[in-house]
Amino acid sequence: MVTSEERMKVLQMIEEGKISVEDGEKLLATLKEKTVPRRKFRSSGPGDPRSLRVRVNDSISGKIKVNVVLPMALVDAGLNIASNFADGIISSDQGEQLAAAIREGRTGKIIEVLDSEDGEHVEVFIE
Repeated sequence: MVTSEERMKVLQMIEEGKISVEDGEKLLATLKEKTVPRRKFRSSGPGDPRSLRVRVNDSISGKIKVNVVLPMALVDAGLNIASNFADGIISSDQGEQLAAAIREGRTGKIIEVLDSEDGEHVEVFIE
């Protein structure tokens, strides 16, 4: 069941333009279903002040294509949605590296990928 706090965070991200309405609906549906995620990205607890930022730039122009910040409370659901779009860009080893960084409480840039095929520069940070 989706808590009112989770629902409000998703709605706020939509309002701020951080995610689209469609992505917000998918995120809420995933939270509601409580399906077993492909990979567990557990934060250090419900009061974890950290957040996860995923930034995608066009590697030629440098223009930001995606800049999404997720509170740690939404990381499991958000990254499982993101994994549907990141197939082939972020390897399973990098996914495990990210999961370990979250569990260990690390901050900073965790993943950086240059996708020359699509001309994208993907960076994942824990802030």
